[in-house]
Amino acid sequence: MPVPTNTLPTSESTNAAIPPQVPEQATAPPPADAGPLTARNLPAPDKLGPGWKTYTDPGGAEAGFIGNNTWTRRRDPHQASYEALPSGCSGQPVKGALPVPAYALTGTYRTRDALPATALLLRFKDAAKAQAYYAGYQTRMQACGTDGDLAVKQLWATTKAATAVRSYASAESYVDVSVVKGATVALLATTSATPQQQSAWAHTAATALEEVID
Repeated sequence: MPVPTNTLPTSESTNAAIPPQVPEQATAPPPADAGPLTARNLPAPDKLGPGWKTYTDPGGAEAGFIGNNTWTRRRDPHQASYEALPSGCSGQPVKGALPVPAYALTGTYRTRDALPATALLLRFKDAAKAQAYYAGYQTRMQACGTDGDLAVKQLWATTKAATAVRSYASAESYVDVSVVKGATVALLATTSATPQQQSAWAHTAATALEEVID
C-alpha cells in the first residue's frame, strides 16, 4: 500500500503562461497552509459582505483533490497561476513569459446568497515578480475580448487593484477582483446574478484583500 503523498513536480517551473506538467493524482489531503501563506492572509468573511461565510470544500475525484476539512488548501504554484489566466478569449493572444509564484493558497467562501466564491493567493519571491505577473494578468484580461467562450468586461482599475466581469458562454458570470501588494497577488472570483452591479462591492473586497494578503 503506497504511503500517502502530496507530491509536486520536481522540476522548477519558470513560466506561468505555459501549461504545467500534469500533477500526480492526489493520495492525501493538501495542507491548509502554503509556506508562509495561511488563513490569516485571507479576509474574514464578514469583511467581504454581510452574510458571507467560509466554506469547507469536500473535494473529490472531479475536483481533483481530497478535502482537508478546512476552507483553505495549498495549491501547486504553477498550476494555480496558469489556471488563473483567462482562457477561451476571442481577442488577440498575449505573448510573453510570466513569473511562477513560490507558494499558492486557495480559500473558499459562500456569499450571502449561498453562491460560491474563491480567493487565490500567489506569493512570489519578491515584489518585482508579483508586479510582473499582475501586469501580465491584467494585459491578458484586457485583451480577452467580449466574444468567444469567455467574455471579459472591465469595471474599474487602479495601479494596485482591478475588477472585471468574466462571462462564460452559456454558463455563469463571475466578478473578478485582483490585487497586488508587496510580493503577493490576490485573485477573488465570485459568482453573481448581477455582476455588472458589483463595482462598489468590488472596491470593498479589494480593500479587504489588501489589508491581509502580504
